[in-house]
Amino acid sequence: MSLLEEIRGPRDLDALTIDQLVELAAEIREFLVREVSKTGGHLGPNLGVVELTIAMHKVFDSPSDAMIFDTGHQSYVHKLLTGRQDFSRLRQEGGLAGYPQRSESIHDIVESSHASSSLSWADGISRAFTMTGQGDRHVVAVVGDGALTGGMTWEALNNISDDNSRNLVIIVNDNGRSYAPTIGGMAHFLNNVRTRRSYRNLYSTTRKLFDKFGGPGRALYRGLRGGTHGFLARFSNNEALYSNLDIKYLGPVHGHDLRALIEVLEQARDFGAPVIVHAITEKGRGYQPALLDVADQFHAVGQIDPETGEPVEVSSKPSWTSVFADEIVHLADANPRLVGITAAMLRPTGLHQFAEKYPQRVLDVGIAEQHAVTSAAGLAFGGLHPVVAVYATFVNRAFDQMLMDVALHKAGVTFVLDRAGVTGPDGPSHHGMWDLAILQVVPGVRIAAPRDATRLREELGEAVAIEDGPTVIRFSKGSVGNEFDAVRRTEDGVDVLVEAPHKDVLIVAVGSMVKLGLEVAERLAAQGIGATVVDPRWVVPVPESIIGLAAEHRILVSIEDGVRVGGIGTRIRQDLRAAGVDTAVTELGLPDEFLDHGSREYILDQVGLTSQHIARDVVAQVLGSKIPVARPLPAEPQSSAARETSNFEEPRS
Repeated sequence: MSLLEEIRGPRDLDALTIDQLVELAAEIREFLVREVSKTGGHLGPNLGVVELTIAMHKVFDSPSDAMIFDTGHQSYVHKLLTGRQDFSRLRQEGGLAGYPQRSESIHDIVESSHASSSLSWADGISRAFTMTGQGDRHVVAVVGDGALTGGMTWEALNNISDDNSRNLVIIVNDNGRSYAPTIGGMAHFLNNVRTRRSYRNLYSTTRKLFDKFGGPGRALYRGLRGGTHGFLARFSNNEALYSNLDIKYLGPVHGHDLRALIEVLEQARDFGAPVIVHAITEKGRGYQPALLDVADQFHAVGQIDPETGEPVEVSSKPSWTSVFADEIVHLADANPRLVGITAAMLRPTGLHQFAEKYPQRVLDVGIAEQHAVTSAAGLAFGGLHPVVAVYATFVNRAFDQMLMDVALHKAGVTFVLDRAGVTGPDGPSHHGMWDLAILQVVPGVRIAAPRDATRLREELGEAVAIEDGPTVIRFSKGSVGNEFDAVRRTEDGVDVLVEAPHKDVLIVAVGSMVKLGLEVAERLAAQGIGATVVDPRWVVPVPESIIGLAAEHRILVSIEDGVRVGGIGTRIRQDLRAAGVDTAVTELGLPDEFLDHGSREYILDQVGLTSQHIARDVVAQVLGSKIPVARPLPAEPQSSAARETSNFEEPRS
């Protein structure tokens, strides 16, 4: 039996020697490469924190001591050491989550994986321990160096330094990367520390000197290690970064030297006040394909060949992101006023091609969405048209800035929201399901949801031409599906995709839900129910032609991959009432719940967004047996649907 197989909980580490812990680290890396290559997941970050996580669990006593990971994608090793070694369904329905999850283990605390929040959690937990007389408990927060680019981290540090009597250890996992290389002044400072010859020479020279004296020399070296850490830190001026915060600084320490890590964490544990431990690690450590991946060192991978690191399957269809990446460059070629902004996600959002061609026109501000949006307002004031590209789940963080800095000032800023709707394996914190409900309350906002690649190019061009307020383009994760051509377009830009001779049901499909809307219409047609399917293209504000079409139909069904509460369907219903149109509205979307991880298809099935489920309900509404009930047919002339009502059957799968 391997060492890893014998680990059922953190305290099993107590009986292992340093040499055995080193062997365990090697086994964990082998396990991660083998298992994550089968399912996909965050491989590079976890390969980089193997020794660090082992040392944490060796020194601290979880769950009595609270451990927080910022962000949670670097928690796979933590899962292994806390008894969760079945990775066969990692990030799939019924399997382990890709982030900490309280329902999995008492060792997991913070489930959200929006970066830069861990120190605020740590501040609150440590204060609670102190205030409730639990002074023997520690809080350990692992902060990736990318998280230090977020302003919330520094707000927390400011408050932590105001009360330095708590058992709080902040570990800066400094690998020079977030998704891509870390951006900003903080990154430059840490890069200097990481590469400074004085530190590297002193570290290696002192260790080699004591090694010459054999076992006694190494013992003496370990005894002097704490002093050496402090000396090296002061010599290379690393403490300058934290000097005004009144927080003890230890490091930098080699993040893959288990003995050194354990010793420095023991010092931090026993200090009795907040401590920052600066650990220099290597993302993708021990796996050559990850180390050779210049883009993001295998930050997140799909299914790969564990020997080569090559993807097992490569989609022949372009992704939504790649379509945007090509089109924004095309638009930038024609419009020198276009500039791009992202928050530590240059490649994931598709702005990398823009940056490669026009490096002075693309800004990566680090994990600082709030700053990105207000800076964009400033760029617009200065005569440019900024395109802010982030994941849909992360625009939530900058709502106030979009409302008060962009919209209030009528700034021409375009927001491109990647991974909108149900994203699948990353779980609750990464589903992009709130943007439609949140952003449509912004006065003057215009929101577009393209159904295919052609419409994405078209609507992006329309968005960047608008200069008197914010525009939003949202699209899904993964490959772009088939093209859906319209039979006609209304004067205000609504695409009519299917138009039945008798007007029973109007289906308003938002963006990627067009395919589902068309499938529903086909099922309804088989039951003798006429369905018109429209794609508004611009879903906010609601186009006037949608109101007119709704008045002609017996019932309106809206389908969106955002939350129903406050969604597009709600907006349409309100606009219908304001216009005096009494057509019943069925608003279909996602429930106001935190949806677990799983494939997109599985999740949509679970929440009832399938053609069979929707068609069955609509048939019942047309028949009058389910609320909301469709408006009665006019007395004359009767449509074929009216004559066939008595023969309706529920659709079969």
